Amino acid sequence: MTNEELVKRILAESGGKENVVTATNCMTRLRIHVKDGSKVSDDALKQVEGVLGVVHDRPDYVEVVVGPGKSRKCADICAEMGIPAAADGKEDLSTGNDWKANKAAVKAGQKDSRIKSMLKTFGEIFVPLIPGVIAAGLCSGLATLLTQVYPGYADNAFWSIVYNLLSLINASFMTYLTAWAGYRAAERFGATPILGGMLGMMTTLGNIDNIAKIIGLYNEAQPLDAILRAGRGGVLAVVIGVWFLAKVEKAVRKRIPDNLDIMFTPLLTLIVCAIPYVFIIMPLTGFVSTGLCWIVEQVCMSSNPIIRIVAGFISAALFLPMVAMGMHHGLVALYTVQLESIGFVTLYPALAMAGAGQVGAAIAIFLKAKKVKNQRLCSVIDGALPAGILGVGEPLIYGVTLPMGKPFFTAGIGAAFGGAFVMAMQVASTTWGPSGILAFPVMTAGPNSAVMSMVYYGIGLVISYVMGFLITNAFVTTDEVAQA
Repeated sequence: MTNEELVKRILAESGGKENVVTATNCMTRLRIHVKDGSKVSDDALKQVEGVLGVVHDRPDYVEVVVGPGKSRKCADICAEMGIPAAADGKEDLSTGNDWKANKAAVKAGQKDSRIKSMLKTFGEIFVPLIPGVIAAGLCSGLATLLTQVYPGYADNAFWSIVYNLLSLINASFMTYLTAWAGYRAAERFGATPILGGMLGMMTTLGNIDNIAKIIGLYNEAQPLDAILRAGRGGVLAVVIGVWFLAKVEKAVRKRIPDNLDIMFTPLLTLIVCAIPYVFIIMPLTGFVSTGLCWIVEQVCMSSNPIIRIVAGFISAALFLPMVAMGMHHGLVALYTVQLESIGFVTLYPALAMAGAGQVGAAIAIFLKAKKVKNQRLCSVIDGALPAGILGVGEPLIYGVTLPMGKPFFTAGIGAAFGGAFVMAMQVASTTWGPSGILAFPVMTAGPNSAVMSMVYYGIGLVISYVMGFLITNAFVTTDEVAQA
């Protein structure tokens, strides 16, 4: 079945093209906003060739899992058919899914707490930045690796150009991270995006230092400890500042005549927001972001290896349940704060072991399924396993381990051993996003050399594969596999 035929079938089982308002995509899913959810046939969608799963936990939104790469092509085909993407670019971040099992019923019973809603908001802001984060982080990791493998690169014209190009790509994102975050936050909160980008850009400009020196809030001896300085508060300041900006802009626009709106609304909004942003929001969020980084560093980079081992074990074990509950995107804010504060991320390498535990568990189930001749399950694992090894875990989570139940937890426990190892060895990453074998180039930060950091990461993957396999093989019976 071609992608065009697949889209036509999906639309037909979603109440027809006329019932579809918008269509967009994430890494593995086609996300459809419909007018009437009762016209969507979940069971029929699941039977469509090429559809790997369906989640319909909100009446007017349907997520159709079609796999990595294909989701974007399906969204493009929808656009060619005249179905627009979501007007505000907002993505439904529910991670509930159903792949050969009814996961939607579980998600429908979950209620969003205030904390979960806040984490989802952070996810909606930062998840669209992930392609840039990955590209910048990979380039940073490769540049670091080059300097350590070939210390004399600067004396060679070719390798010097390669290093500078890699550094340029990384800097194009990291230097303006607050601007990108401000732009996305403005889209999320309903403000004018460019105004959010401008507020974010203010955060890093040297004028902040000048203001801090004038009012005595700058620390000449220890600039990083200054109450107010360029970059203070980082992306946390930007998110809160843009939320405030959205409120101000709406209030100002109501009071400005239409013929003066385009001139005075942006001007007054920025002037009104700049004062509390610089003098209140940046200093306060600076203390918060500094505290968050300190707590994570005390755990992940503790001088006591026992603390690191326990922290790595627990964090890797809990990551899969966090994914299932849709809370994992909230960690993106923590990654971002740490990346812009110290230049690398310490928690992510341990969490990346979760996918490796899934791989080991899936191999154990595959061998048992082959033994009991469960060809359907073998086929699902055979298609999902390569993606899992490459770091795309959704096919294994929603197609194998979560529907079966027990393997979902044995995979997490297996991953915990790998997480304990990589955190014990203080592996750090230059970004987040890639996992599996594709994450090797970003595992080049921290106190280890780039090469040793990648070696330790590889050992962690192997540990997670092996332990995920052994624990699943021990606790999941052949009868359970036969009935899956």
